[in-house]
Amino acid sequence: MTLRELQEQLRHFAQERDWERFHDPKNLSMALAGEVGELLEIFQWLSPEESAAVMTDPVQAEAVRHELADVFAYLLRLTDVLQVDLAAALHEKTELNALRYPADQARGRSDKYHTYDPPGASTAQGA
Repeated sequence: MTLRELQEQLRHFAQERDWERFHDPKNLSMALAGEVGELLEIFQWLSPEESAAVMTDPVQAEAVRHELADVFAYLLRLTDVLQVDLAAALHEKTELNALRYPADQARGRSDKYHTYDPPGASTAQGA
């Protein structure tokens, strides 16, 4: 299914239940944050190794899948209500991040882009 088809499915689901009146941007944003919190709760207090292996436990794996689905559903509802083309927004943001985080400067680093050399700085100094 495409993102548009998934949005239409969720819109129809909400319409059948007369929930559209609750699906304003504020409520959807809050619901999205709540579901992300429920996903975080699964991983809270796990070591990095335990968190990497969480999908090997069938009960935990199901919980992760369900919370991810909830996060995705609210994100899709929010983008539908706000009429945001999520694929286009992601493409735009990825291009911006490619400029902010040049591969030759960002590779292996986790700090923010403002700590990197300005574009062309190393070539301007003859490096």
